[in-house]
Amino acid sequence: METSKPRTKRYTHIIGLVMIVFFVISFITNILNSIIVDVKDSFDLSLTLTGLLPFTFFIAYGIMSIPAGFLSEKYSERTLLSVSFLIMALASLGFALLPQYGVFSITLFVLGCCMAVLQVIINPMLRVAGGEEHFAFNSVLAQLVFGAASFLSPYLYKYLVNDDHSDDTVASLLRGWVPQDLPWASLYIVFALISLFLFIYVFLTKYPKFEKTEEEKAGSKSSYWDLLKNKWTILYFLGIFCYVGTEQGVGNWISQFLSQYHGLDPKTTGADTVSYFWAMLTVGCLLGLLLLKVMDSRKLLILATSITVISLIVALTGSAQMALIGFPAVGFFISVMYSIIFSLALNSVKEHHGSLSGILCTGIAGGAVIPFIVGGLGELLSLKTGMFFLMIPLAFILTIGFWAKPLVNNKTISLKKD
Repeated sequence: METSKPRTKRYTHIIGLVMIVFFVISFITNILNSIIVDVKDSFDLSLTLTGLLPFTFFIAYGIMSIPAGFLSEKYSERTLLSVSFLIMALASLGFALLPQYGVFSITLFVLGCCMAVLQVIINPMLRVAGGEEHFAFNSVLAQLVFGAASFLSPYLYKYLVNDDHSDDTVASLLRGWVPQDLPWASLYIVFALISLFLFIYVFLTKYPKFEKTEEEKAGSKSSYWDLLKNKWTILYFLGIFCYVGTEQGVGNWISQFLSQYHGLDPKTTGADTVSYFWAMLTVGCLLGLLLLKVMDSRKLLILATSITVISLIVALTGSAQMALIGFPAVGFFISVMYSIIFSLALNSVKEHHGSLSGILCTGIAGGAVIPFIVGGLGELLSLKTGMFFLMIPLAFILTIGFWAKPLVNNKTISLKKD
């Protein structure tokens, strides 16, 4: 039986396109963490209605992840990328021209659906464009690009809303498209322009032809049913659900918490802290890659989750200075969780990895449900109490390190001399 040789031809322009798409996905997704307080004040929302905003965005992932896999089997990359960016441009522009709460909710849902489609497409593209033998390196690079975008997006928000830039021609021009009391809405003019540019670029780009591996295929309906009967599938789905819910449950409410309990300006200190949260999450990814070479992933998951719990308690109960340190620390220590949970899941089943990936990605809907629960509890009790609810998904993640029984363990380097 012959084995297929890895491709040697690389498509640098496609690698560049995929990196840009990763950047845009992160930039648009995580800007909500920075603007959440402004949105709440602009539309005079309760904490519950505020929590509905990330809900409408991330629930789209849960709805669209598996259908996006089937769409990717039927339509070309150019078609799906082009249509996604065109819809993103129209949705963003629609909100900028009609900035109302209801329109914003619909815009976030539409953007979330497009993001789900993009996520399904770009990983196979990266594998083919860069070559299978370089896929691991390019995936890490993509993660860094993703983190860099999350770090930078709050600074665009600060640039557009701060009065210090009132004389800046570009900032003034963008704010001129939206109501004077909603300067943050001008962000969606920027998103519309970026999406329109990418629509044109994607449409004019040439793409290599390739066959998807088993891991990249959407899978048949029967493969999904087989996996859903497996308890490990459900448990790891819950793991991804809890991780994304925790990540967004912290990120979405940092600025509001600092404003409400410590009187810190969400447009400056709040935005900076959100930026640091994502920066530390990116740095933590790099450290996690190194630690996974010398530690069993389950032990690393237990260690990281335990320190995350301590960091979150410090951030929620300590002084303003402790909160400013504690929240970015949470970002640093949760950084390894997603990749560990995902890899443990794939290493715990023998087949249907493509379908399993689709089910696990549906768990991104945790980013919709858990922040909404935090907001609801914040409305009924207090925001601090609501954020303490995050201890529950963290507790579940901690248990994974104890009950996980992968068929293949992560390969580690022995530090002991023979």
